[in-house]
Amino acid sequence: MRLIWNALNRLTALGMLVLLAPVILAVAAWIRIADGKGVLFVQDRAGKDGVPFRMLKFRSMVHNSVAMSAQLGIDDPFGLVENDPRITRCGRFLRRTSLDELPQLINVVSGRMNLVGPRPDVLPQVARYSPEDARRLEVKPGITGWAQVNGRDDIDWAQRFVLDRWYVDNWSPALDLKIIWRTAVTLNRGEPPVHVDQINIARQKSVQDDAEVSRAA
Repeated sequence: MRLIWNALNRLTALGMLVLLAPVILAVAAWIRIADGKGVLFVQDRAGKDGVPFRMLKFRSMVHNSVAMSAQLGIDDPFGLVENDPRITRCGRFLRRTSLDELPQLINVVSGRMNLVGPRPDVLPQVARYSPEDARRLEVKPGITGWAQVNGRDDIDWAQRFVLDRWYVDNWSPALDLKIIWRTAVTLNRGEPPVHVDQINIARQKSVQDDAEVSRAA
């Protein structure tokens, strides 16, 4: 069943790419005109079984967002602040409508992702997963998922892990269709509240501690 469903995911994504091509080109042109080169944000993420792949999104932040994070004193490397100055003008609209996710349809067509599944995490974070956390890697990551329709940015990683494990244990095509429907009816969401994720902060500190140990060795 999963093999058939995966194939349907790829065919559906291909059809969506063709159908949404004018929108995709228009968004790319908007970013290029409004904020210069670098239309896409490309980052290595962990796929099924933790295998790395290059995830694609439309860029919604300024080019020097990492440096600005340090200037803003943000402890959570993946967190936001109120009226975040790192998010571009067009980026706010793209995030609110989830149009920034459209390039991930290419990841689905390539077989790296599915339309529905746990959101792909960055590699340094995955390296610090517990065995229970790693259960979310038993399936392909998705553009949307059970955690996204049950809190998205309003919940922290501890809650996401619980929701993702539930999804892995209860997966069915009917559940995927339910998630797609719930995603579609909430696309034009408002700005999420500022949420501090303590797990991300602890992991970032662990990464920094490891780097200091390596330099000292």
